[in-house]
Amino acid sequence: MDLQYWHWLVFGMILIIAELFIPSFTIFWFGLGALAVGGILWVVPAMGLTAQLLLWALFSALLTAFWFLFMKPRMQDKTRAGMSREALLGETGQVIREPDGERRGLVRFSKPLLGSDEWSFICDEPVRVGDRVQIRDVSGNTLIVAPKNK
Repeated sequence: MDLQYWHWLVFGMILIIAELFIPSFTIFWFGLGALAVGGILWVVPAMGLTAQLLLWALFSALLTAFWFLFMKPRMQDKTRAGMSREALLGETGQVIREPDGERRGLVRFSKPLLGSDEWSFICDEPVRVGDRVQIRDVSGNTLIVAPKNK
């Protein structure tokens, strides 16, 4: 049985569409591998079935490995949105506004915590702009912090 380039293109599209119903983000790469074989077969129509299957396996494996080893780790969610308050404890930020009698202080973190990189805070000890503080507790939408050096 000789497969034509369009067989691979249709097979690839079916696999990519199947990814919508089976969300593992693995089938997608096998679909892209099939599309790549279809493209190569369009340019080199005399390729045998064994070579086509080997190319499909090779492309699928390479694309899957590329995704899981290189791309997916770089796309991790760094916002910590939806995590519990225990995940915040111990995080360190920098004071950008000192607390005064009527206002709470404002602290900025290098990465967003629960969707925001700036939080109001309460501190029992005096802190100044630029000081590093560490989260000790959370009270509603206000952090309770202590100076980092203590």
